[in-house]
Amino acid sequence: GYMINCFVAEQGATEVKLFGKWSFDDIEIRDISLVDYIACKGDHATYLPHTAGRYQKKRFRKASCPIVERLACTLMRKGRNSGKKLMAVRIVQHTLEIIHLLTDQNPVQ
Repeated sequence: GYMINCFVAEQGATEVKLFGKWSFDDIEIRDISLVDYIACKGDHATYLPHTAGRYQKKRFRKASCPIVERLACTLMRKGRNSGKKLMAVRIVQHTLEIIHLLTDQNPVQ
């Protein structure tokens, strides 16, 4: 709750940016077949990849889970890391920073 409020306070309620930095607006999905399954536009743009949604209850509902959150969830594998979503979110945040430093592009792309 607190981190999200900080992000909203910084930029008004204009656009949703991941971790308050990365915009979802300029992301293009080049493969037509994946457009329906990579959720990063509109309602799926989130400040944090932690929505506490129930995306596994129905078939194909996981396609509506924000793509960065699915990345964070796949990091929570292998016993000792299971259930530690905040740690996974932090790893994703640092990884996006490193990608941005190396490529100078929007790391969400």
